[in-house]
Amino acid sequence: MAEPTTNDWLSITKGYFEKTQFPNTVGAVDGKHIRIECPKSSGSLYYNYKHFFSLILMAICDSNYCFQIIDVGSFGKESDCNVFKTSTFGKKLYGDKLNFPPEQCLPNDELGSPQPFVLVADEAFALHKNLLRPFPGRTLNDKRRIFNYRLSRARQYIECTFGIMSKKWRVFQTNILVEPDAAVIITKACCVLHNFVRRRDGFSVEDTMSSSCMESVQRRGVGNIQKNAKDVREYFVEYVNNPNHALDWQNTIIGK
Repeated sequence: MAEPTTNDWLSITKGYFEKTQFPNTVGAVDGKHIRIECPKSSGSLYYNYKHFFSLILMAICDSNYCFQIIDVGSFGKESDCNVFKTSTFGKKLYGDKLNFPPEQCLPNDELGSPQPFVLVADEAFALHKNLLRPFPGRTLNDKRRIFNYRLSRARQYIECTFGIMSKKWRVFQTNILVEPDAAVIITKACCVLHNFVRRRDGFSVEDTMSSSCMESVQRRGVGNIQKNAKDVREYFVEYVNNPNHALDWQNTIIGK
């Protein structure tokens, strides 16, 4: 699974905007537990907050429900944000060393300021200029609720991708009865096979409604947020609330 090129990121962005109308999106990211038997002499390393033993699959997907980046093998007790930050891809992202395309204006916003390309994630991940997460409930107003809704439409693609894979490869519906190293190989192989099947056969509406039987990774605090990351998120808030870029039904969704 080769890391996407700059042109690949641009193609993924186009797909997300066509399907979700969320701009400059290069992928959706999340993590899931892969159930395993208790490894010998492992102590509590693999024992997670859901009270079973697991490895973590951290993944980024495109709008065709294909994995673009995966990281497998972190201990089950870790949280989403910690796993992502310590992954090879996460280190590049938070170190500003990725091959994302240069900043550009959002669609139909030529007079605005160029904005970075972003991943979309849930509240477990640390806000970054290249990673957007929703606003917490205590800070919500109507504009932020609409932003959260628009963000969630793009973020749900990673949940659907996990659901499609776990329905197809039923090894993920129970404990994998091998040592952790072998479980990592099995998980990677299933991700590659998942992409092959999706690209060969496409997907149906029923596929996208599959709910994952894989447990989500623990949510924990993510520390301080850089000001430029806040500025990027606020720009996206204003963009999705601008009448020129609003969806016809978004005000109805939030009960406005």
